[in-house]
Amino acid sequence: MTQYGKSLRVNTTPIPGLLLWDLPVHGDNRGWFKENWQREKMMAAGLPDFGPLQNNISFNTAVGTTRGIHAEPWDKFISVATGRIFGAWVDLREGPTFGKVFTAELDPSRAVFVPRGVGNSFQTLDPNTAYTYLVNDHYSPDAAYSSVNLADETVAIRWPIPLQSAELSAKDRAHPRLADIYPVPGRKVLVLGASGQLGRALRDVYRDMSHVEFANRADIDISAGDLESARRWCDYETIINAAAFTAVDLAETREGRATAWKTNVAGTAALARVATDHRVTLVHVSSDYVFDGTASRPYREDDPVSPLGVYGQTKAAADQIVSTVPRHYILRTSWVIGDGKNFIQAMLSLANRGRDPSVVNDQRGRLTFASDLAKAIRHLLETHASYGTYNVTGSGEPLTWEDIARQVFTLTGHDPQRITGVSTDTYFAASDGPISKRPRNSVLDLTKIKASKFIPSGDDALADYLRPVLERKAKPAGTA
Repeated sequence: MTQYGKSLRVNTTPIPGLLLWDLPVHGDNRGWFKENWQREKMMAAGLPDFGPLQNNISFNTAVGTTRGIHAEPWDKFISVATGRIFGAWVDLREGPTFGKVFTAELDPSRAVFVPRGVGNSFQTLDPNTAYTYLVNDHYSPDAAYSSVNLADETVAIRWPIPLQSAELSAKDRAHPRLADIYPVPGRKVLVLGASGQLGRALRDVYRDMSHVEFANRADIDISAGDLESARRWCDYETIINAAAFTAVDLAETREGRATAWKTNVAGTAALARVATDHRVTLVHVSSDYVFDGTASRPYREDDPVSPLGVYGQTKAAADQIVSTVPRHYILRTSWVIGDGKNFIQAMLSLANRGRDPSVVNDQRGRLTFASDLAKAIRHLLETHASYGTYNVTGSGEPLTWEDIARQVFTLTGHDPQRITGVSTDTYFAASDGPISKRPRNSVLDLTKIKASKFIPSGDDALADYLRPVLERKAKPAGTA
């Protein structure tokens, strides 16, 4: 019999993410009424914002009708419209709770949220029982999912009505035993721009994770216009966008401007639509170039943007687009150094070739090593930090490019006095093509990322980056 007068309440279970709900049901001489699913109240009480797309109903005539155990590739909110059921849920996901079982009786005053990968089954206890599902993906007959036999000895569900007396389909009777099925893998992570400096650092940071995929532009071009069909996006938990047009001076040309807007803005907008439509977390990398560099203090995440050039304008526009995605992280960074062509490698090459460079001395900021940025991304995702914008750079003292060049020369045994400091205007005075304006102050405030328990590299990071160079230099000639 339906219980009236309950308060809305969520109850956790031994299966992570499987939530049992008590629902208020209001009854009188006419019958009863309930709010079966209420987004605002239930989210406040602990229900994930799972984004239901389809409502299904299973009507079961006879007592003892038994269905399952199925782990479809979507989340489900399940309740009983009329009648009663004995529900049984089995965790079929990869991880330490694989095979864990939870059972409960449901009537119209009780519901359950079943996360993707948890096997769902039930047995009717009353005739003419209607069992309802809210699911967050459209049903497809081609969808592949795991199932386990209702009579599995390891799972050992104590069905109220013995299965030999119950109503089962031939298909459900033939499902494999738990020992014969593969655990359901977690939703995947996709790294875009995997051949760039940050992409290569992410490959290293995620090298132990089989569910992380890497794609370069040849695999997925975010500006091509066919992004929606590029993957089965409901299989993905996170997209990390390390792809961007970063040639700041080329962006000032007619052709470069069009390419920068197409890649950095139109491509990012396409990613934002995919992420929003499929409940995917979108990680986006932004830049100090969204600011004009006139502030007298480090820039905070909530400071208004005012980019000086086309590149900064496209990154600022992309930030605004990504901020509309319900699950997003924007990592704003500066002066990225990784595996590939960069300022440090250029200074090292000049030092070794006996060249005495002129280096800009009126721009201040902090280096960001790509390895640090990649670690920060993984940290935010794995700690489930609050969504939003985070400044991520090295945590050392702000320096000019001249200061950094002198450090490179000193650390590698070259005379730092060979370097001449010049203004930005002087440095670019002889350039033939258009030059983008640079922010003079690129220092970003790191309070928020440090509060998330991530501590960026400090003043020793440059020496650590150069250590392989110094170790090769120290080896005697002819040694391996």
